[in-house]
Amino acid sequence: MDWQALTLSLGLAFWTVLILLPLSVLAGRWLAYGRFRGKALVEALVMLPLVLPPTVLGYYLLVGFGRNARLGELWQGLFGHPLAFSFEGLVLASVLFNLPFAIQPAQRGFEAIPVSLREAAACSGLSPWYALWKVDLPLAWPGIVTAMVLTFAHTLGEFGIVLMVGGSIPGQTKTIAIAIYDRVQAFDTDGAGVMAATLVAISFLTIAATYWLSSRAGRRLL
Repeated sequence: MDWQALTLSLGLAFWTVLILLPLSVLAGRWLAYGRFRGKALVEALVMLPLVLPPTVLGYYLLVGFGRNARLGELWQGLFGHPLAFSFEGLVLASVLFNLPFAIQPAQRGFEAIPVSLREAAACSGLSPWYALWKVDLPLAWPGIVTAMVLTFAHTLGEFGIVLMVGGSIPGQTKTIAIAIYDRVQAFDTDGAGVMAATLVAISFLTIAATYWLSSRAGRRLL
């Protein structure tokens, strides 16, 4: 077992979820309630990483993170190291790649809230932020939790975009998925099998916890 790669993968998943949690709430609520021109285009852009091959998105991110690009040049000037082939670059790439998994379930959670409740909150004089805290979040939280769990599990299994943006630098960008690939390439099927089984177990427990939380939320609402 490559514990360093597993720890790095868990750290990558943690930071991805931490960054996407507020973004999924704000963007999901905005898309659920908003009625504006170009909404379908925005939703299509959010879902684009879901249908793009990871290597395609990884290629464009690698170009954008490079020293010849403005973002890469700015990062190099501020922090003294390139954004590509760094853990920070992996986090940013993971955030972009997981946008569909984070925003769409949250959006569906907000859309499931009856319009009458939102109208009652507005008629009661609740501010938008207070209504979000007291009305929207308690009712939409199963969708938000689902979004975060899917994001966490999906990040653990990321391969193509991680390989393109981060490569395979031990302790910096070598995730558990890359470690499994390297073990297979070295014909170490036993080591690859142990890591693959660990990844399956973590993913299964994460998704099972989501269903358990959703079922408890459903019983409370009945």
